[in-house]
Amino acid sequence: MRNGTKIITLDNGYHLWTNTQGQGKIHLLALHGGPGGNHEYWEDAAVQLKKQGLDVQVTMYDQLGSLYSDQPDYSDPEIAKKYLTYEYFLDEVEEVRQKLDIDNFYLIGQSWGGLLVQEYAVKYGKHLKGAIISSMVDEIDDYVKAVNRRRQEVLPQTEIDFMHQCETNNDYDNDRYQADVQILNINFVDRKQPSKLYHLHDLGGTAVYNVFQGDNEFVITGKLKDWHFRDQLKNIKVPTLLTFGENETMPLDTAKIMQKEIPNSRLVTTHNGGHHHMVDNPDVYYKHLADFIREVESGEFNK
Repeated sequence: MRNGTKIITLDNGYHLWTNTQGQGKIHLLALHGGPGGNHEYWEDAAVQLKKQGLDVQVTMYDQLGSLYSDQPDYSDPEIAKKYLTYEYFLDEVEEVRQKLDIDNFYLIGQSWGGLLVQEYAVKYGKHLKGAIISSMVDEIDDYVKAVNRRRQEVLPQTEIDFMHQCETNNDYDNDRYQADVQILNINFVDRKQPSKLYHLHDLGGTAVYNVFQGDNEFVITGKLKDWHFRDQLKNIKVPTLLTFGENETMPLDTAKIMQKEIPNSRLVTTHNGGHHHMVDNPDVYYKHLADFIREVESGEFNK
């Protein structure tokens, strides 16, 4: 596949931005988080893997409603009903694979993207060499408990109480509330500051994020509050890498359970890494990825 940007037209008529970097016969398709996030933290993935001695073609794309891809009018109830679903985004991954003629590949997803990796590996696993679940659990209730514990670690009780009051009153635009969210972000999401993922202006994707997640990473009011996938983990048959930051929002205790439930899987952690640990500590993050891919390629991967 040729390097650079390619706009693909989906069967539904919408357009997605895709970009491929790197060389080699190994192909990695990268899914971003959010939902409503974007591809940016994968931009140097091929370079980082090359630094680890591995030639990989990395393809990333912005999902529908995100950054450079089409952003439908989700205020239309019919459009929202059709496209703001787990099923749509899962099948979008498969359609992107088909449109780009990718097969026998590795699939990596961060956060929400890691949810899609789990679902894809169960439904479309025959196309995969390996799955990489980055910073995503299989039980959202565990996540909610974990982020509440994270608040206790860095905020005084007065601020925690204030945040809960704002959340009860749906007062998410409150400046003091958002300042507390930023403290949490710096400690557990983007530990490397200043974050290259911050922007001067909203680049889109908020509508999708709000429907599934809510206002921010530390409260779930959207569809994700009902995410439960543990009973399906046994059906992930491909070699699987679970990678989590040591200081992130997702609970490592849950990751350990996932590693036991997924038949051929390994759990690794990134020192001093938050939710975006591929940015916080790329040398460690990409060494784990390169080691995993090399072992799968050689047939030597095991738990």
